Amino acid sequence: MASAGQNSSFKVVLLGEGCVGKTSCVLRYVEDRFNDKHITTLQASFLTKKLNLRGKRVNLSIWDTAGQERFHALGPIYYRDANGAVLVYDITDTDSFTKVKNWVKELRKMLGNDICLVIAGNKVDLEKQRHVSLQQAEEYAKSVGAAHFSTSAKLNQGIEEMFLHLSQKMMAVAEDKAKNTPGSAHSFYNSSSSGGGITVVDDNQLNQPRQKSGCCS
Repeated sequence: MASAGQNSSFKVVLLGEGCVGKTSCVLRYVEDRFNDKHITTLQASFLTKKLNLRGKRVNLSIWDTAGQERFHALGPIYYRDANGAVLVYDITDTDSFTKVKNWVKELRKMLGNDICLVIAGNKVDLEKQRHVSLQQAEEYAKSVGAAHFSTSAKLNQGIEEMFLHLSQKMMAVAEDKAKNTPGSAHSFYNSSSSGGGITVVDDNQLNQPRQKSGCCS
């Protein structure tokens, strides 16, 4: 088991349809800011966040991926080696919730049950326009072993709690693996490790230009 002085590093991906508010969620969490204008994220980019959990420093690398269908095939490039995923849908858009179910199936198929999942019903500031029932969403999340959070990047509601829950879950999984794999604790907690921790793939390795121009609500 790692000592309290060591760092834990985790890779988190945000997945969901375009315009559900993925960028707004991560910007609210990392930089505590919100942009009312809808500006599309192209391909993917990432931001980092540092926090302390139970006396340990946790480093999150949060990948914000494009939601447009034409970028769907690039998904595996960004979520490979991910420790956690935030699947975002817009509570006013039933189709965006259906697409979350497709992402969950794909993640489970590619990464198995080790990846930690949370599902975000975003834009609860538009509650009067809701088309996805909270009960339906919570029951689905429970069925796939994920926690469901009602969020609003605009109102700064549920964002901090969601990422905290995910971070705690990822740490618990890493600690459990370290216990059951003698001599492996170092690989889960050393941020320079290539096994079990985060692998940040830069633009040159991806051979894909990275562009990011803002967020949507």
